[in-house]
Amino acid sequence: MDRFLGNIEAKADAKGRLFLPALFRKQLQAASEERLIMRKDIFQDCLVLYPESVWNEELNELRERLNKWNPTHQQVFRQFVSDVEIITPDSNGRILIPKRYMQMAGITTDVRFIGVDNTIEIWAKTKADHPFMNPEEFSRELEKVMNKKVTNELKPPTE
Repeated sequence: MDRFLGNIEAKADAKGRLFLPALFRKQLQAASEERLIMRKDIFQDCLVLYPESVWNEELNELRERLNKWNPTHQQVFRQFVSDVEIITPDSNGRILIPKRYMQMAGITTDVRFIGVDNTIEIWAKTKADHPFMNPEEFSRELEKVMNKKVTNELKPPTE
């Protein structure tokens, strides 16, 4: 699947329906993805749409990292998978955001879709600047990340 890229504004109607941006719809169709999995982001006040295949990969990775005999791990897994919605765009490319999800993310009508690699985030327009750093902070952090990678690649193997 191609990566989701972009930052697109949209409006939800009174029932919580949104048109999935055409660019994202085309990518989903090209990958034969018919269903999306929606969940509230764990760390931020936005909703995340996972193509079903991406969700299954994430779920498998989580399952591999957890010990099914550990009660805390069972709780983590249960909480991760229990609060999701399966979303199927209608023939017009609209998705319905359940009211409880709109409340969790603070969405009223104006939203911003942000393509983030293999997922799509949906932000309330009033919170749409929260996921971004100011330009100076972004350049510093990006430089740290890139230097770390270069430094790690240049390290000689340990014997």
